[in-house]
Amino acid sequence: MNLFSSLRQSFKTIVCVVAVFFLSEAASAQTWIWYPGDFEVWLSNKMQVRRTEREAVFPPLWQYYSPYALVTFQTEVDIPAPDDVKIYSEGPFQLLLDGVQIYGQPKSIKVPAGKHKISFKVYNQEVLPAIYIAGKYVKSDASWKVTNEDKLWIDENGKAQQSGTPWVPVGTWNFDLPESKPSEFKLTTTPWSAKKTEKIGAGELVDFGKETFGYIKIHGLKGKGKLALYYGESREEALDTAKCETLDHLSFDGNQPETYTHDGSKAFRYVQVQADPTVKYDSISMLYEYLPLDYRGAFKSSDQQLNKIWDVSAYTMHLTSREFFIDGIKRDRWVWSGDAYQSYLMNYYLFFDSPSVERTMLALRGKEPVTAHVNIIMDYSLYWFVGVYDYYLHTGDTKFIQTFYPRMKSLMEFCLERRNKNGFLEPLEGDWVFIDWANGLPKTGEVSFEQMLLARSLEAMAVSAEIAGQKDDQKQYKKLADDLKTKLFDVFWDKKQNVMKHQRIDGKIQDIVTRYANMFGIFFNYFNEEQKQSVKNKVLLNKDVLQITTPYMRFYELEALCAMGEQNYVLKEMKDYWGGMLKEGATSFWEEYNPSKKGTEHLTMYGRPYGKSLCHAWGASPIYLLGKYYLGVKPTAPGYNEYEIKPNLGGLQWMEGKVPTPKGEVALYVSKSEIKVKAAEGEGKLIIESKSKPKTNSGTITELAKNKYQLTVKPNVEYKISYKAI
Repeated sequence: MNLFSSLRQSFKTIVCVVAVFFLSEAASAQTWIWYPGDFEVWLSNKMQVRRTEREAVFPPLWQYYSPYALVTFQTEVDIPAPDDVKIYSEGPFQLLLDGVQIYGQPKSIKVPAGKHKISFKVYNQEVLPAIYIAGKYVKSDASWKVTNEDKLWIDENGKAQQSGTPWVPVGTWNFDLPESKPSEFKLTTTPWSAKKTEKIGAGELVDFGKETFGYIKIHGLKGKGKLALYYGESREEALDTAKCETLDHLSFDGNQPETYTHDGSKAFRYVQVQADPTVKYDSISMLYEYLPLDYRGAFKSSDQQLNKIWDVSAYTMHLTSREFFIDGIKRDRWVWSGDAYQSYLMNYYLFFDSPSVERTMLALRGKEPVTAHVNIIMDYSLYWFVGVYDYYLHTGDTKFIQTFYPRMKSLMEFCLERRNKNGFLEPLEGDWVFIDWANGLPKTGEVSFEQMLLARSLEAMAVSAEIAGQKDDQKQYKKLADDLKTKLFDVFWDKKQNVMKHQRIDGKIQDIVTRYANMFGIFFNYFNEEQKQSVKNKVLLNKDVLQITTPYMRFYELEALCAMGEQNYVLKEMKDYWGGMLKEGATSFWEEYNPSKKGTEHLTMYGRPYGKSLCHAWGASPIYLLGKYYLGVKPTAPGYNEYEIKPNLGGLQWMEGKVPTPKGEVALYVSKSEIKVKAAEGEGKLIIESKSKPKTNSGTITELAKNKYQLTVKPNVEYKISYKAI
């Protein structure tokens, strides 16, 4: 399905309503404001240098950007009465009221009744310029504008002048109190006790019962000397003082408090504590550190193992949902675009936390100029575009695209400039083609998977350009997408085998078939029905095609199979794959799982005995699969203005759950004879496969085809449907 053509009409009918809603809702809140994207850049810089390996700092591999040190905030007001306005600022400022400078650094001003223009020029090199303006009528909110260009000056008459200044909407989050400064943001903590403690040699091993993240607390601490903490996601890692990935060596002078909290948060389940004989303590606990999020999605079924898989997936997702969606909580603690893209999708079926998606997309994009791919990975730049489109589809938020379209365009221009003479992306010096961790996966030359991602990205840009009011860009991107898709099939589709080939080198197609482009072509809907069936049988269900061993690409492989109606098969695969990790003792899901490995082999990766992440965002994909393809709920118009419910038990006796939407949830119960559904918003189309025409307590059921029926679901109506499952 072409993204542009499928959503163009729905965009036109709801964009104005959605935009007004978002702007009016945002503008009502008094809050700290800053240059859009700068808080996210600053916070991601701060967070991503926290990764350590054996007390050595391990910073990211890519370019760091900085917030603008000097920005100008501006608003125009028309107030009915004089207003006493308090001023809070992160950085010194110049204040102009109706173009006249107010001298000093006032903590408050009195604004007369009537129309006024208010400007603050704020400087902050250490953190980022931000202000909080608190009056009855004059207040900082999302209606303010900001610019980073210093084109505002005082003329010879003491009046402010400006020329060509590009004003953009300010950035905000949830810093709604004057004392809640953006620069002082911290995640929430709560005390956790150890589940078990045992003596090990000269020290002790503390077990918190499951994978977790936070700060170690030492109680009853006395004496002078050294104490070492050896962290482990596994028991083996915590006990291996020579090779564990993370550790802390602490020194005490005898004057420390009896309850000591170490200031470096870490990921662990186990901690081995070794102390000098001169250092004594009573017990070890921790402060669990997390981002407060509501679990709005839910899933439960007749299969207890599957329920456990969903629960552990949700916990894994929450552990990796921090300041941003990160990959793993031990390694890397970085923001990777490929990992984040999957987190966005899982988030829509668990938290539906839009600010986390926005923060992550802005941190990944950074600022101008574009000198390398996102995370220096070609496919990760392309996931970024598709992520922006999916955000719009699920939330209906046009403001994000309208504000950041210039950054979208400059990144796309960078990608297009790196095409070869054939119009295909091919890695240049400095480009990393990742695709997946898989032994023997070729990545040189023209790879069909990369071209398919580029085509989807261009479709996303066409939709975004229309939202941004850039008609010429929209036409250009649509043509580029259409031309690339045609070329993709001309070059890589093997008409004899009826599959997509993997690679072309120096103009010669290689006789290699992999799963990647083939499975993406299914859920991108780039294949016709005959092609889909061929790919399913010859590639996805073919054990001779290079196997996938990471949850990262299992996500897409199983999605493609679900899109083909293979929920029974996928249910078995989920139980075998994610259930296999549970049988190995997993309390969160891993970066990689190979069932053929045994024992401590499961802990190894990157040539290191404990290099594998045992809590990795891309391991939580059952949340998405169960919500979208079993409960069967997905938006078909931006912001769930329209949506589809197409439940598929996949061999389960019954299932129930909730799928979050912008203003509520779609609640669903499905057995082999009954469906119950209630939704908070939009208009849904419930698709029912039944041996005979279903009966409903409300609404009208229409027949779509043999054994296939439809019921329109209206908001806040409880529907009970009896049917006969096929």
